[in-house]
Amino acid sequence: MRIADPYAGVDWSAGLRGNLHCHSQQSDGSAPPQEVIAAYAAAGHGFMMLSDHDTLTTAERYRQWDANGLVLLPGSEITRDGPHVLRVGGEGEIAPDEDRQRVIDAIDAAGGLAVMNHPNWFAEHDHCPQDTLVALRGYAGIEIYNAVIAELEGSPYALDRWDRLLSRGRRLWGFANDDAHHLRQVGQAWNVAFPRTRDAGGVVAALRDGRFYASTGVTIERITVADDAIEIVAPDAERIVATGVHSKRLAMADGDRLRLSVPDGTAYVRFECWGRGERFAWSQPFFIER
Repeated sequence: MRIADPYAGVDWSAGLRGNLHCHSQQSDGSAPPQEVIAAYAAAGHGFMMLSDHDTLTTAERYRQWDANGLVLLPGSEITRDGPHVLRVGGEGEIAPDEDRQRVIDAIDAAGGLAVMNHPNWFAEHDHCPQDTLVALRGYAGIEIYNAVIAELEGSPYALDRWDRLLSRGRRLWGFANDDAHHLRQVGQAWNVAFPRTRDAGGVVAALRDGRFYASTGVTIERITVADDAIEIVAPDAERIVATGVHSKRLAMADGDRLRLSVPDGTAYVRFECWGRGERFAWSQPFFIER
């Protein structure tokens, strides 16, 4: 058995917190871009991305504003003509296309990564149907939590969708984002990345490689892998759950740590850290190779 550890070699004290999904007056957000950037800096973030609808915020465009110490990532949310796709990083315009595979391929060719947004939005939880997620290839992951959907019809969570894809053998990461359209919505969900360089390229590379975890308020202090065991420590967690194929709970512990001897027969393990109220943290999956 070999446990593929997405966090191998990371410095757990050097995590950089950031949001990839928010809107400004460049599209349907209520605040100017500078105010959105300042709000994320005030919330303690280290990176962020303006993801205005079908409007690419380039590295050049960011230069007109004060970064407030943040690493600013080029990007957009491609929304017209189909399920919404987050375009993270990369260069050049990408036109919306009802064939979302073409959009994903174009994002990849431009040096970015694609994230499928809020799949459980809408009354029937079908903003992006599961068969569409299965058919599409080449995207980096899905939003497993989108905070603004809690104010709309549907579910902000998509852990069910993620597990169904992982159980098919898909290697996809889970992202948590605000999708903030107003300043009051800033700072509800984020991703803690471990970039090797503190710049846009370093952050995008960490996200591409799965060197991050998603959170709505719980901090993961460390995850270590030794032989067939994984140990996770999250100081502000009240319960930690290890989840495997088809969402099966492999282990659970009340408190701030869990050590799991990976059982035979599971293709992956991911961890959920439950805090007080609606605070969580979600690790990326550890794929089990034999």
